[in-house]
Amino acid sequence: PEKSETLQSLGNTMSSDYLANLDNELHNVASEDDLMQVLREFRNKEMARITFLDVLNKQPIEISLKQVSALADVLINGAYHWLYQHLAARYGKPQSHNQDMHMYILGMGKLGGKELNFSSDIDLIFTYPEKGETQGGRKSVEHQEFFTKLAQKLIQALNKVTNDGQVYRVDMRLRPFGDSGPLVMHFAALEDYYQDQGRHWERFAMVKARVINDDNSQDVKWLKSILHPFTFRRYLDFTTLDA
Repeated sequence: PEKSETLQSLGNTMSSDYLANLDNELHNVASEDDLMQVLREFRNKEMARITFLDVLNKQPIEISLKQVSALADVLINGAYHWLYQHLAARYGKPQSHNQDMHMYILGMGKLGGKELNFSSDIDLIFTYPEKGETQGGRKSVEHQEFFTKLAQKLIQALNKVTNDGQVYRVDMRLRPFGDSGPLVMHFAALEDYYQDQGRHWERFAMVKARVINDDNSQDVKWLKSILHPFTFRRYLDFTTLDA
């Protein structure tokens, strides 16, 4: 337990350091092409540093993997926040009860468990609190349209292969309905899906799920209250055990 707490603390510290450095880099970014270049250059530089320390046995492998996972969190969040502001300038911001509304990013698998290795892809699920329309932009759109555009742009920013390489391969197949489902769903639709159609393997996959952009808001608490009963059932039946 003591070692786990130390690694967790180290992971939080690394995230803060990475975030401060990346925010600096993103400050003057004016276009999506520039964003993609900055993200890739930042990742390449930090991954080279982590790899160098690992190859020379300068740090335990557990620390290297924590650094790789912390780096992924920061790159995803940096891209997300830049793209959110970029879209909000045109369409306005999604709002609920006079508060800005955000899309929440669930990291699944190795990313969710903070176990990314040097060549892992990232499994993501996107969701947002509720329906409505954006406020304050040149053109108002429904929340679903806004967050779908945001999700598409985020995937492209991370997944596209450019002259500077790729940030991460993004896999969206763990979302409700898989490739045939919407890219992003509001909380009520997510809850309905998991209550009515959630499968055993999805329950097991959700054990490692983690909100990458967890801001400790009421919305995040609401999301966790939806996912927890599905993931950790009060009663198990034989079909669950067989799975």
